[in-house]
Amino acid sequence: FFNNIEMIGGDDVIVEIDESKFGKRKYNRGHRVEGQWELGIVERTEKRRIILIPVERRDSKTLTDIIRKYVHPLSIILTDKWKGYNELKKYFKDHKTVNHSKHFRDPETGVHTNTIEGNWSPLKKMLPNKWKNSKNIWLGLFIAMKKRNNDIINFITDILN
Repeated sequence: FFNNIEMIGGDDVIVEIDESKFGKRKYNRGHRVEGQWELGIVERTEKRRIILIPVERRDSKTLTDIIRKYVHPLSIILTDKWKGYNELKKYFKDHKTVNHSKHFRDPETGVHTNTIEGNWSPLKKMLPNKWKNSKNIWLGLFIAMKKRNNDIINFITDILN
């Protein structure tokens, strides 16, 4: 599945990037301690094309390599200020950041990553606990539904065709 993903973005297309950890909380309290990191990439266009990729390591090199593979180099990248994204300016037309410890949308530049971050909660709710080990299937279904604007009839029709 992850080998057949087409590149998103393009000349002056804004692409938001964020990562999230999927797993369970210890004793259902506090921050997540066990689980899998996912990298989310969404194109801020009418199509809202999205890529969600499980990552083994959440380090700068791993994430940069994945982002370079799936995002067009003339794109404008928006991320939070996590240091793992610092290298992106070298590879893309521009890289703008928002400091989430201060605000969700930078009041001066208007930069935000709310589009990609808004996908994490619905995806985590969709992912049944008993299917955690089959997460890639659910990621694929989530992306397929997003491509069809969450229209279940079009989704099923496409599958049947």
